Amino acid sequence: MEAFELLLPLALILLLSKLMGLGAHKLGMPAVIGMLVAGVLIGCLSYIPWEPLREAFFGEQIKFAISVLSKIGVVMIMFSAGLGTDLKKLKQTGLASVVITGFGVAVPMGLGTLVAFLFQPHGTPLSWLFYGAILTATSVSVTVAVLKELGKLDTKLGTSIVAAAVIDDVIGIVILSVLTGFSAGGEQTGWNWFHPNAALVAIKIAVFFVAAIAVGVGLRKLFDLMERKAPHNRRVPIISLAACFLYAYCAEKFFGVADITGAYVAGLLLGGTLSETPYVESKVDTMGYLIFSPVFFASIGMNLDFSGLTPSFLAFGFVYLAVALLGKFIGCGAGAKICKFSWADSARIGLGMMVRAEVVLICTERGVAANLVDSAIYPFVFLIILISSVLTPIFLKLSYRKELRRPPRSNLPENWGET
Repeated sequence: MEAFELLLPLALILLLSKLMGLGAHKLGMPAVIGMLVAGVLIGCLSYIPWEPLREAFFGEQIKFAISVLSKIGVVMIMFSAGLGTDLKKLKQTGLASVVITGFGVAVPMGLGTLVAFLFQPHGTPLSWLFYGAILTATSVSVTVAVLKELGKLDTKLGTSIVAAAVIDDVIGIVILSVLTGFSAGGEQTGWNWFHPNAALVAIKIAVFFVAAIAVGVGLRKLFDLMERKAPHNRRVPIISLAACFLYAYCAEKFFGVADITGAYVAGLLLGGTLSETPYVESKVDTMGYLIFSPVFFASIGMNLDFSGLTPSFLAFGFVYLAVALLGKFIGCGAGAKICKFSWADSARIGLGMMVRAEVVLICTERGVAANLVDSAIYPFVFLIILISSVLTPIFLKLSYRKELRRPPRSNLPENWGET
């Protein structure tokens, strides 16, 4: 393959991703959905019986080059997510966010694991758990936009949702690391926690997090020095991105931890230490969303495989879709109620935490790559993102309908004006 041959599929991916992303945004949905649709539309070209066209977009070397770009996109998305994670939010809500997240992770993961076990009895425990782990992901970008529009973002409810989403991301990444670690350790076919490989995997994961934090302390001093000497200098985002790639490489190469975990941890550490985090994040987002991220999301749409959609898998997929939505709603809502939120606010928190976006796709991609998840689940993951992104704004606005219509109370005495 000549290098210029990659330019045609890249041009179409970027153009369609932007157009579809704008369309999704106009409809109040995440741009991710538009990028996925762009990928599906490009994937339809594979059914046109013209060999030069199929070779231009789906040749083996073209697919390999696109997969490399998409993997870089995943790493950059997770690094940006880490940079945007504000750990200070946790202090504002304390125990409430921890409880909400605990139930919001345990319930959907438990339900997803149970459904996978019931519908795929010949699978492995690690595979069942991975199906459950995919459902722990959340994305509150849509929820934040709605609450901001309603003037409810700075309330206790809004702060609790944002803080719970922060903890949710951290827990989800840890779970993903553990499961992919056991997969890399050769535990796919068995379930023996006392196997020597299992102990080695657990030790390597623990050592990774300890080493990552230790190196992060050194990076903090380095970046603080650079920021004092040259604020808003391009060397800061460049070296930050280099640290991201180094963390991602070392995580997978030496510790058996997913590269996306390394990237997320790098972002988490730098995001909490850089005074110019917004500057770095804007540069990383610009670079990522110019080319790498659209390629990742579009490549998923391009590679949707419907051949595995047997009647039994269709049944599994729709039940999986239902527990994905209900699991977050029930789990987070129950956690909020335990923390003495009202019934209405508990339901709103459940709705707000129900939305999924890019992280659920990334978790699914890791499961497919590890041969723990069937690629036929992609259409249902796409539906999870689509339905949750559509339903959440609608029901959140409806839940505040009476409050928004209620006239403001006057500060004047009730008998003012009487004679």
